[in-house]
Amino acid sequence: MKKKILLILLVFMFASAPVIALAEEADGTSYAFDGYTYDWWKNAVESPAAFQVDRVISEDNMEGIKVQGMNDVCTSKDGRIFLVDTLENRVDIVDRDGNFIKSLKVIRDSRDKIVIDKTGAQLVLNAPEGVFFQEKNNELYIANTGACKIVVLDGTNYTMKRVIEKPENMAGVSEFKPSKLVVDNAGRIYVVVQSSYEGILELNPDGTFSRYFGVNSPAINFLDYFWKTISTDKQKEQMKKTFAPAFNNVAIDSEGFVYAVTYDAAAEHMVFRLNSGGKNVLREEGNTLVTGDIHIRHRTDKSQFVDIAVTDYGTYAVIDKLKGRIFLYDFDGELLNAFGSLGDTKESFRMPSGIAWLGDHLVVTDSILKCAYILKPTDFGAAALQASEKYYYGQWDDALALFQDILKMNANYEIAYVGIGKNYLMKDEYKKAMYYFKLGNNRTFYSKAYNGYRGEVLQKHFGIVAAIFLIFITSIIISEVRYHKKEGGYHAE
Repeated sequence: MKKKILLILLVFMFASAPVIALAEEADGTSYAFDGYTYDWWKNAVESPAAFQVDRVISEDNMEGIKVQGMNDVCTSKDGRIFLVDTLENRVDIVDRDGNFIKSLKVIRDSRDKIVIDKTGAQLVLNAPEGVFFQEKNNELYIANTGACKIVVLDGTNYTMKRVIEKPENMAGVSEFKPSKLVVDNAGRIYVVVQSSYEGILELNPDGTFSRYFGVNSPAINFLDYFWKTISTDKQKEQMKKTFAPAFNNVAIDSEGFVYAVTYDAAAEHMVFRLNSGGKNVLREEGNTLVTGDIHIRHRTDKSQFVDIAVTDYGTYAVIDKLKGRIFLYDFDGELLNAFGSLGDTKESFRMPSGIAWLGDHLVVTDSILKCAYILKPTDFGAAALQASEKYYYGQWDDALALFQDILKMNANYEIAYVGIGKNYLMKDEYKKAMYYFKLGNNRTFYSKAYNGYRGEVLQKHFGIVAAIFLIFITSIIISEVRYHKKEGGYHAE
């Protein structure tokens, strides 16, 4: 009897093994190097990866300078890469090929003299955490976190232009400890300060305080809501300090919209596109929300986005430190591709810390591996990026041809069907758009196309519809008149 039970258990284990394997693939975890997307039913669908490793920038590129970590990255239009080494109190600069340009640690003036601050000490970088290159004014901004300052350098010779300390008019209770930052074309500075629940700090171009920007609301459950209803104003303010999630990183697009990410499990949203009023206007019109992986067992399994990078045409990449994944979204929030993994293999991450666009390439830093990966688009990825760009700029025919090419590489790529549908939608070819949105399982855009098609049909047959309506109304009026005449005849008798 025991042997029979053991045999049944073994058969059950072998029979369930494929099911277990499929369950593990549900969030794409089996695709270590290939990419994946999600379909309408929230299943992971295998796809070619959009990017692959082209080269690695490490200590070998630094001409003997020791590297302890790479904690943030930004790039310039001319191909320079700025790498933050927090532990070594440095910002290292290399070109797009990894050739060493300069290392910044001690700040100098235009006469090449070491800058002395108002306390009489040398101005040096102290545990910097963020860097941003502002193209319009040719300035390099460094979040000098350990010194609680922002250092602004000339973008050509890297000499000091000014230092921004805590503004005298700064409101709120957040400590002025800048961690990450971006600057718009008007010179406004948007700063993520460490552990702030008050939002992104906005400074005027002269460094004075402007406001807190884009407060990150927590996801409220019933118990939180109950306590808020019975709390005093002072207690509510304290609850904000306790519960409001902090931002981790920021980016800015060509139109001046600030993008931000958080991996706080209490946050209602994880990715933001903030307008000038601080409102989140991120579009989420794909089959999934912009949350990274969607199949999670526990709250702590959620994707933890540490950085975001955005192109001029609205396509953005976010990087998840929990699983070493990069998620690529278009302007509408469609997941174009997810790829990457943690591990000890040559092309895996250990602790991704920053991401930036370098033309159509991506630069990804890893704080444990102490290196930066330069990722180049695959043929599939290049076509997906170009199609998104052409669509964004209204070049419908070019975008259409690219999406058709993508389907030749991956017939299961629903986003390509949706992309074709969007192009037909923008050209007011609603019936064709409906067909492709149906193939792509995108109900949001299918509804838009359907509404357009319905209006088109009504407009085309307006004369017939109006005539039928007029006949219907006329028949009712005639019927009513006859009825009242008949009723009047009866009363006359």
